[in-house]
Amino acid sequence: MTIENDGVDASGSTAFLSRMLQFGDSMFPIGAFAFSSGLESAIQEGVVTNAETLRAFARTALEQAARGDCIALIAAHRAATAGDVNTLTRIDAQVYARKLSDEARTMSVRTGKKFTEMGVEVAGAPLLRTWRECIEKSVTPGCYPIALAINFAVQDLPANQAFVVHQYGVGTTILGAALRLMKVSHIETQKILYELTGQTERMYEAAAAARLSDMAGFAPLTEILAAVHTSAHVRLFMN
Repeated sequence: MTIENDGVDASGSTAFLSRMLQFGDSMFPIGAFAFSSGLESAIQEGVVTNAETLRAFARTALEQAARGDCIALIAAHRAATAGDVNTLTRIDAQVYARKLSDEARTMSVRTGKKFTEMGVEVAGAPLLRTWRECIEKSVTPGCYPIALAINFAVQDLPANQAFVVHQYGVGTTILGAALRLMKVSHIETQKILYELTGQTERMYEAAAAARLSDMAGFAPLTEILAAVHTSAHVRLFMN
């Protein structure tokens, strides 16, 4: 029996929520665990030293993502819903161009390609297959935000859910790395994650109202730390 509430099919909503959780799971095999989003250098250089500075670093990363990648994600979700591959490649190129460090580009395209490949195998939608071919033929870089947007669009999952998954991934990547790199407890990292995810709705509203040309992630210290990490002699993470 289908239970309905205010015209919403509860069974359908549950199925969509399950898919959102599956593709947003930190254990989803796209290799994100190999990256620290600049945290390793931040700790080595004394920028992040405790839970409070970790919170500030993670907050900056989320805000930077909301002003950059997530604007592209929302635009790509619209293009994917319309089946517009040309617009998707244009958006993807703009995301790639805004990655200043080699490691940031590597992280985005590597996880984007894996996310696309997993989407093809799990969801199997024609647009995902087309996007995988575009990546394999070097028509487009295949950045992660675009792969996420396409994956959610072909499953009729809304852009705001894709946004939530993206931001949750940014947060968990940094905080998961923190547990391996510094003296911080699971309780402290969960408190930080709880606080930061509480700002998701405000960030989504701003990103959804922005134009693609508004994409900007001005965070000079983050870019400097990325450059430092490239030449580091000892490192646990790829960025």
